[in-house]
Amino acid sequence: MPGPGVGFEYPPKSVSWCKRDLLLFAQSIGCKAEELHFLYELHPNFVPFPTYPLALSFKLDSSDVVDFYAAQKSIAIPGVPVFDPAHVVDGQRRIEFFKQLPTSSEGKRFESRTKVVGVYDKGRPGSVVETQTDIVDATTNEVYSRIHTSSFYVNQGNWGGPKGPATQTFPPPKDKKPDAVFENQTTPETPLLYRLNGDYNPLHADPEPGKKMGFGGVIIHGLYSWNWACHGLLQHLGGSDPANIKEYQARFASPVRGGDKLVASAWKTGEIKDGWEEIRFQVQIEGGKVVLSNGRALMKCVGLAPQNKL
Repeated sequence: MPGPGVGFEYPPKSVSWCKRDLLLFAQSIGCKAEELHFLYELHPNFVPFPTYPLALSFKLDSSDVVDFYAAQKSIAIPGVPVFDPAHVVDGQRRIEFFKQLPTSSEGKRFESRTKVVGVYDKGRPGSVVETQTDIVDATTNEVYSRIHTSSFYVNQGNWGGPKGPATQTFPPPKDKKPDAVFENQTTPETPLLYRLNGDYNPLHADPEPGKKMGFGGVIIHGLYSWNWACHGLLQHLGGSDPANIKEYQARFASPVRGGDKLVASAWKTGEIKDGWEEIRFQVQIEGGKVVLSNGRALMKCVGLAPQNKL
């Protein structure tokens, strides 16, 4: 028997974007000047960075700043408590790539369609809501990407719901040197740039929400680290070619503060199916905690891309 809320579908939401949105996203997650196909709209191979569809679930069709808390107050899920969006953090995200987005939504009608996969009561720590979001051409119903989201509502548990299944884990290989290591020095301005993609959660700009949630102040978007790591994998292993990544995921293990240095390590497993190799990775603060765990991607590994010239 399905658990509470399972199968509930939210009303579809219109999404739209322009080339400037794609340029901003690529710049905010660390794309480099040698990757002009992500950063220059006149490049003959200009293309969205693969994980951009995830930003659309926040931006929707707005071209201005939005009230994050008001936008998150969606229709209540039947059979479960109404959770407070002012105290929610990302648990895990996975994205499957089916078709490359066009460089603009102009002339087409796209929608974000979300349904509930599970709602789980984790006791005193909080509750988990798992959803599946498809970015869809509303005219043809063709799915361009599918996003699996696990959201954790802090201190909002103990309502008598199911505990949920054990999560499948993808740990790094033991006693094996990483095949790629890349790093990034964040700054206090890192979340202030990333939020312009549409994720205007005050937690990433105003110290007060973070203090109330026990983080001590502003933290960087988990999705910044998540997207930054995907870019690093594609750059170092996939030749910066979006066609070389099929699926990508990571769990948000610890918060990141502006000024922390991120270090990512990636391992090729040698497990190849239909041409796609499983990659394991993790991201940690230099000399400290793991911030992205359970990292896994399906890729065609070709190494670094040659110098990108017009």
